[in-house]
Amino acid sequence: MEPVATRGSREKIATTAGPLIAIGALAKRSRCKVETIRFYEKIGVLPKPARTEGGHRAYGRSHVERLIFVRLARELGFTLEEVRALLRLADERDIPCGEVKDVAVAHLGEVRAKIADLRAMQRVLTVLIARCDAGDQAGCPLIESLLGGG
Repeated sequence: MEPVATRGSREKIATTAGPLIAIGALAKRSRCKVETIRFYEKIGVLPKPARTEGGHRAYGRSHVERLIFVRLARELGFTLEEVRALLRLADERDIPCGEVKDVAVAHLGEVRAKIADLRAMQRVLTVLIARCDAGDQAGCPLIESLLGGG
């Protein structure tokens, strides 16, 4: 697969080393959906790939590595803005690890807050479900509670 510059394109084309692959192969290697790859390209998280003479996207090893990085960061719950920050730091290899740690520590605080919220929801739901244990009463205590009457 030979890349060519797209006519009139002023977008930065990622440099690649090694063989180029199609979007389907990239999706398989990175375990991301094709639609996700296109979205990440559109918002600039993934650099625009080279194009074949036929206009098909041609991805290299750097695309695979970056996409896996993004997928793993997203699996850890990092927002797209946090992923962008981590990518900027990853691209500047001489950045002290402390800056990366700051992003991760802030994210961990958000995760802990979400866990606390989930535990509170669990407690409330446990109480509401316990009110419905009989199951044969007229009206539903859980619905009444949600309507503000319980």
